Amino acid sequence: MGNHHRFLGNKNYQTVEQCLQSLNRRHAELAPLAAIYQEIQEAEQAIEELESMCKSLNKQDEKQLQELALEERQTIDQKINMLYSELFQSLVPKEKYDKNDVILEVTSGRTTGGDICQQFTREIFDMYQNYSCYKHWQFELLNYTPADYGGLHHAAARISGDSVYKHLKYEVQRIPKVGLSSRMQYIHTGTMSVIILPQPDEVHVKLDPKDLRIDTFRARGAGGQHVNTTDSVVRLVHIPTGLVVECQQERSQIRNKEIALSVLRARLYQQIIEKNKCQQHSTRKLQVGTRAQSERIQTYNFTQDRVTDQRIAYEVRDIKEFVCGGKGLDQLIQRLLQLADEEAIVELLDENLKSPK
Repeated sequence: MGNHHRFLGNKNYQTVEQCLQSLNRRHAELAPLAAIYQEIQEAEQAIEELESMCKSLNKQDEKQLQELALEERQTIDQKINMLYSELFQSLVPKEKYDKNDVILEVTSGRTTGGDICQQFTREIFDMYQNYSCYKHWQFELLNYTPADYGGLHHAAARISGDSVYKHLKYEVQRIPKVGLSSRMQYIHTGTMSVIILPQPDEVHVKLDPKDLRIDTFRARGAGGQHVNTTDSVVRLVHIPTGLVVECQQERSQIRNKEIALSVLRARLYQQIIEKNKCQQHSTRKLQVGTRAQSERIQTYNFTQDRVTDQRIAYEVRDIKEFVCGGKGLDQLIQRLLQLADEEAIVELLDENLKSPK
């Protein structure tokens, strides 16, 4: 009799108290969905009443009242569509990192592309800076390593704002397929990578100074010449993981160290996230890619004025407008988010259907 408090209906719960706590949590999760569904039912009932009213009209009042009823019907239909969209978004599993700020890194392909690829890397970095302005986000330059002829080897920036990681988490690689020079047209293929790292709070990633090797040296310009006379460049090596971060953006060694630490924390945080997301297949399907040409994510065909996202078979015309980082890029990102949400819902339904009853 000493175990009279045990709840035997479900082996997952050891006590009645634990069962009640779980039910309360579940109620809190479902209550918003139930409220939305109730609003939908009320709106559909209002449409039925409108239709019933229209059937009972006499000929004298029919035309004017039917026009008013049609306007009311359109308003209710819009509300129902909005409620269904809200219901769908409520069902999509949320990622706790979606609201995070990010660190953006772009890197030109090391073995392919040459000057054209480096120039394209600069254009893509500028595109994200323009997109940040379009979305009213803050864009803080962290590191910028220029190449010859106006190109870019590598750059990093911190982007802060409303749900930045949610919008940029699928931006992982781009490939300029066809390049154009000012004097002649030629076919050229190269690669560059885009890495989006959610920006952690310091409490999320703790760095032990014993795990760091810190090197300092003088900054070099695009042609290899020294550009200052002090050892302001900082390179951090995280010994346990082998991660390397270098910063020469500022003239101050202290400031460059702070920036490098920020980027290193973000990279370590990304590793933690990847471990936690190994079960989230929809995210893994879209967020793949390296700088290898065999793993194309997006292709830019300048002679045909076309951008193609291979993951979702999505094409955008007018590359010049697209790389300005405005509406065209935002439409592609919104399409990626929509498809990722649909995949997440399908997986959620599959898991629930497969789970034992």
